Amino acid sequence: MWQTDSLWFEIAVVSIIYAVGNMVMGQFEEQTPKWRRVGKYILTLILICLISHYAGRVYSMSLLALFIVPLLYIHAYYLPKKKGINGWTGEPKSKYYEFRKWNKDIFSK
Repeated sequence: MWQTDSLWFEIAVVSIIYAVGNMVMGQFEEQTPKWRRVGKYILTLILICLISHYAGRVYSMSLLALFIVPLLYIHAYYLPKKKGINGWTGEPKSKYYEFRKWNKDIFSK
């Protein structure tokens, strides 16, 4: 019953990562179009499944683990040091919205 030798394992891992990520960090994507968020998920899922199928699970899971490196660089160094934005809370919101090139009119109400 519990076999992990199929691509369903990769689908489950990627889906869990995106589900938890959207629950915990979704407020930072509030103005990102839904099609772009769904497309990012589908692209990641296809990439991980293809790598797993052709190169093996170790390589696909290693790639997922490597995604942590740019995440840490952006959130721990680039945003705070270069842009003056807290990389974990997105504050100040006005700078974060400017960085994302989003409409800042919500702050003038």
